Amino acid sequence: MNKIVKIILIIAVVLVIAFFGLKSFTKSKSPAEITKFDQNGLTVQVDYSRPYKKGREIFGKLLPYGQVWRTGANEATIFDVKQDIKIGDKSLKAGKYTLWTIPNADKWTVILNSETGQWGTNYNEKKDVVRVEVPVGKSVEMMEQFKIDFATTATASAEMIFRWDNTEVKVPIGL
Repeated sequence: MNKIVKIILIIAVVLVIAFFGLKSFTKSKSPAEITKFDQNGLTVQVDYSRPYKKGREIFGKLLPYGQVWRTGANEATIFDVKQDIKIGDKSLKAGKYTLWTIPNADKWTVILNSETGQWGTNYNEKKDVVRVEVPVGKSVEMMEQFKIDFATTATASAEMIFRWDNTEVKVPIGL
């Protein structure tokens, strides 16, 4: 009996080491990032991983048009807002959500989903809270690594900006 317990403990230790080793490896390929916006009563934080282009064709190839994307890499991207807001013309209650997008050549669908804590490929459409469509633009410079930023604007409290490759998508956020 004692021998069986030792074997189980060894297997458990090996599995834990493998899990953390794999997590560390994937984070080195697409490092984790936190971006925050805290101005004029609006507080938003996005936790995501930043994949690299690495010479690949991104939109329409690596990320096929019309399919849900985790909007980053690794775990699902977390969108945390401290007060009720508007995303585009849709209302969103304060809380933590996962952030998903459906890229297309001319517009993206931005999705906030109530399910959190999952790996970035586990998307459940039934838990969508908000869906808005926003136009796609061209970035001034080519971005090798995916980036989410915030900027203040005259027409909204802020814009959440996705940039990667030569693509730029601005999502209006208001109080």
